[in-house]
Amino acid sequence: MSTDNDNRQVETTIMELLAPYNKQGVALAPDTDIAADLNIDSADVLNFVMEVEDAFDIDIPVNDLSDVRTVADLVALVQSRIGSA
Repeated sequence: MSTDNDNRQVETTIMELLAPYNKQGVALAPDTDIAADLNIDSADVLNFVMEVEDAFDIDIPVNDLSDVRTVADLVALVQSRIGSA
């Protein structure tokens, strides 16, 4: 069972990993749209996802990424993958 503290820790780590891809200088928040707000291309998305997988020692199936738009969506997905590991 995840706690608010676990969610905040996952969110903080994801935002730290996302920072180098934030070339627009957008203020990162849970509702930040990763692709649209940050204008990240598909190659950078794949690199970012690999960094997230490494940071949390999880695998994220490509099919699951189609449901991820915001930082909060990614936090929820990471939490679910951690829970199923």
